[in-house]
Amino acid sequence: MWNNITSCSLWRVSSSFMASRIQTLTPLFLRNYKDFCKNRQTIWTLRNSLCQVMKKTVYTKTFPVLDGSIPSVCEHVFEENLRNSEACIQRYSELLCKVSKGGGEKATLRHTQRNKKLLVRERLRMLLDDETFLELSPFAGFDLPYGDVPAAGCLTGIGKICGVWCVFMANDATVKGGAIYPISVKKQLRAQQIAVQNRLLSVYLVDSGGAFLPLQAELFPDQSHGGRVFYNEAIMSAMKIPQVAVVCGSCTAGGAYVPTMADETVIVDKIGSMFLAGPPLVKAATGEDISPEDLGGASMHSKVSGCVDHFASSEKEAYERVRNIILTLNYELPPEETLEYDDPLYSAEELLGLAPQGYSYTLHIKLILSRLIDGSRFQEFKAEYGTTLVTGFAHMEGHLVGIVANNGELTHDASLKGSHFVQLCSQRSIPILFLQNTAPHASEPTSFSQAEDHTNRLKAQASMMAAVACAAVPKITLVTGGCYRNESYAMCGRSFDPNFLFLWPNARVALVDSRHISTFPQARDDDCTGDDSELKHLKEKLEEESSAFHSSARLWDDGIILPQNSRKVIAQCLTIMKQQKYQIASLQHYPVIRL
Repeated sequence: MWNNITSCSLWRVSSSFMASRIQTLTPLFLRNYKDFCKNRQTIWTLRNSLCQVMKKTVYTKTFPVLDGSIPSVCEHVFEENLRNSEACIQRYSELLCKVSKGGGEKATLRHTQRNKKLLVRERLRMLLDDETFLELSPFAGFDLPYGDVPAAGCLTGIGKICGVWCVFMANDATVKGGAIYPISVKKQLRAQQIAVQNRLLSVYLVDSGGAFLPLQAELFPDQSHGGRVFYNEAIMSAMKIPQVAVVCGSCTAGGAYVPTMADETVIVDKIGSMFLAGPPLVKAATGEDISPEDLGGASMHSKVSGCVDHFASSEKEAYERVRNIILTLNYELPPEETLEYDDPLYSAEELLGLAPQGYSYTLHIKLILSRLIDGSRFQEFKAEYGTTLVTGFAHMEGHLVGIVANNGELTHDASLKGSHFVQLCSQRSIPILFLQNTAPHASEPTSFSQAEDHTNRLKAQASMMAAVACAAVPKITLVTGGCYRNESYAMCGRSFDPNFLFLWPNARVALVDSRHISTFPQARDDDCTGDDSELKHLKEKLEEESSAFHSSARLWDDGIILPQNSRKVIAQCLTIMKQQKYQIASLQHYPVIRL
């Protein structure tokens, strides 16, 4: 077998070889695209593009190929993981089916037949290009202390409109009449944060009855409550991140500020309305009977108040108006490139057997990598040092990415290695993918030397945290197993602001693993006696609260994705994050203000 140096030399391309290949292929371009190739400049551009594609295709094949075969001694672990993954996916499918029904059959009939409005997913199909969109946190709002709020009462995600990646926030009025719950505010704020991090145009489809008053103390007064949505709109507009809104239903109380603060707003006749207090409150306060249309309908706001900019006679016309608005944004996006890449050498379906049901069922991380990256090719960094952390470069559907992946405890050496590699990626402007599966507990020191080792590990982990926090490149985190303890911070956990963070259905998120809780010393008063029932209750609580579905319901992540879909989702995120390079980045001193 050739070594890496030999294979590199075989793939190295001489200038004479490249020139001969270009000379051979140029006539093919001219023959196939004769109507397009009108002048020398066009021909030169095509030749140059071909040269770049050939270079990229050839040189990426020099990365060594990972051995992704599963050792026979590990087959029983693979089978156990597979059974656990199938059970997790069953729950995933059941929840997804529940989400798709919104507020239920009765609410759906009332929304479509009595109110004559489109369902939120139908609206998105009319608005977005004919491509699949990336939905964010679909399981948010389930099994909360105040009940179920399917999808938190609003759909958020990223899709293309006229070729431009956009973040959308669309109220689902079949869920509690579009009322805003604390989890709804949190979901919208996260969508806005993603828009800021990735400089993505924001589109709001507003159909909201305003705040859910019994929970007003949890969604009105604090810094990260409802008012922050309006604050963000102004800041994003000042950052030249366009804000576009459609009033496609009732916008009551705080909901009326979302379209009013947008750069441009469209309202739909007969079904769109905006007011701080609706007709029932007007009747109660003044005794006057007034219709929603007269109080704050499409004609009034487009002709009298000026709170909207475009009048649409139907929802279809409204979404066409939005698409036309986006065509006026003057974005200078390059032609969509088709990247050449190889599929992984190993089946993505096998990732179900590599998703650990517990930390003791973890197999080597390179088995997962070999099923995610192009051609299963991986240029490893510091392969022989700090081996409990795997670092290196690979491609995901043609996108170059740095990879930082747990392969055991984050030791002193592994932390220094991770810090070094993250800084390299930051210096070279290469996005980083963190594959997180942190250890649920660390052994307690029993001697002075062990205590000293723990101190050194602490310092090294702090260095890695600093490097991750300050790395000025896009970051994606995928939790493939456990997200435990302080090591999860160094692996770009939620509090370290990754651009995107996803979980596999088997993932666990907790300070400690419930299966190891008995190994931790419990703080007790001297006159208190603990019993087994307290420990049992604590374990059950930790077990319930650490599941991926509990996490996603509370928006501790951006959604649960199936292992076999991970490559597609990550590649889509890399494409989305790349768009910001082609947009205006200068900061204005003021937003677009409606005068």
